[in-house]
Amino acid sequence: MQKRFTYALAAGVLSSGAPAGLLGVRLTRKPCDGISLQRVRRHITDERASYLYVGATTAVIFGMFGYLLGRRVDALAQLSETDSLTGLLNARGFSARLGDELKRSRRYREPLTLLFFDLDGLKDINDRHGHRAGSMALRRAARIIRSELRETDVAARWGGDEFTLIAQKTGAETGMALADRIRRRIADRMAAWPLTASVGVATADPQNTAALEPKALLGEADLAMYEAKKRGKNSIFTFGPVAPLTH
Repeated sequence: MQKRFTYALAAGVLSSGAPAGLLGVRLTRKPCDGISLQRVRRHITDERASYLYVGATTAVIFGMFGYLLGRRVDALAQLSETDSLTGLLNARGFSARLGDELKRSRRYREPLTLLFFDLDGLKDINDRHGHRAGSMALRRAARIIRSELRETDVAARWGGDEFTLIAQKTGAETGMALADRIRRRIADRMAAWPLTASVGVATADPQNTAALEPKALLGEADLAMYEAKKRGKNSIFTFGPVAPLTH
């Protein structure tokens, strides 16, 4: 649940103290020999409309304040998990989502494939054309990756020139095809720089609980990506049963 709703609910609960506080003030201001339960009941019955009004208006005001405060907290949390350059998730946000998606994969016994991209040649772009050009290249690569996402997929800038992608309900073969499609689009669209991508692919098998650990899956995808770079860059590699694709 987003914090805005949690904060609004908590503020609404806290507002219930307003009618009780009003009751206490009124009872202590009226001279009497003592405060009995019967007197309190009679007073509440006589002033029911007043207490309902105070309770309702306080709940609305407190609830709105809590909602606005919670919305601000949600916005700050989103910023803390978003890469400012590309608009994709950052490593922190991606790690949290990967853990959640692997739990979902285990629960529903569905495969999940993780793609790990490393841009080949970004350092040369930075050295020859400056970091502004490198930033433009990163944003373009991010747009290409985002354009290939399904509604349920998740992409992130892992750091530097590395990107990651979670493909839900996706086995090794489909994951390899997705990786190859993105790799080809990056090579075609970024040919003027030039810039390509080496991609590592790792698939979580819901039958194998060890493979569903986030660190293990990330480690496999990372190693596969380095193997792709060793094999000439602009290629794809997976340690699974699917034969690696190359350019």
